[in-house]
Amino acid sequence: MKIKSADFVMSNSNVVNCPKEPIPEYAFIGRSNVGKSSLINMLVQRKSLAKTSGRPGKTQLINHFKINDNWFLVDLPGYGYAKVSKKDKRTFQKYITDYFLERKQLVSAFVLVDIRHEPQKVDLEFMEWMGESQIPFSIIFTKADKLKPNAILKHVENYIQQLLEGIWQEAPNYFITSSSNGTGQEELLDYIDLMNENFKKNNWADLI
Repeated sequence: MKIKSADFVMSNSNVVNCPKEPIPEYAFIGRSNVGKSSLINMLVQRKSLAKTSGRPGKTQLINHFKINDNWFLVDLPGYGYAKVSKKDKRTFQKYITDYFLERKQLVSAFVLVDIRHEPQKVDLEFMEWMGESQIPFSIIFTKADKLKPNAILKHVENYIQQLLEGIWQEAPNYFITSSSNGTGQEELLDYIDLMNENFKKNNWADLI
């Protein structure tokens, strides 16, 4: 897939106010400071489509971007650590949950994890909730440029093994990426392109 256009559409905190267009969308979410904004910018080849920040918890709304005029990329608030109040965290949690449970246009979510670290409890719990809620998702391992190839394979294998020791009978789909050198960009876009074609074939627009 070639990215010809990528435009900001809206930010809001209520799924009811999300765009009404019956086109497929893909939600990106992960712990704060996992490199989500950088990955989104790399994916669509824009330097500052999504705002990057060294301060965890910067994304605090549901952000919709229209890509190629035929699908939405959705940037969701990070979960876990953020320099916000407990009340704000509860608010974020509610509209993230509402989004995933109510958004019919959602084709798949992408859960970002930093490949350098051991599986974090908050990530595993979130993925378990996604599975129990029957929400399709893939894992995106970020910051692969920080490790050597053998270490990348080892870390991914360890992560998948821990998932399989939980509720999973088979591992979720996953991608290995780096915002710094573009690793994984083509694979991710090709996957989204395939999902978009399936969306059209299944006439999902009639269900929205």
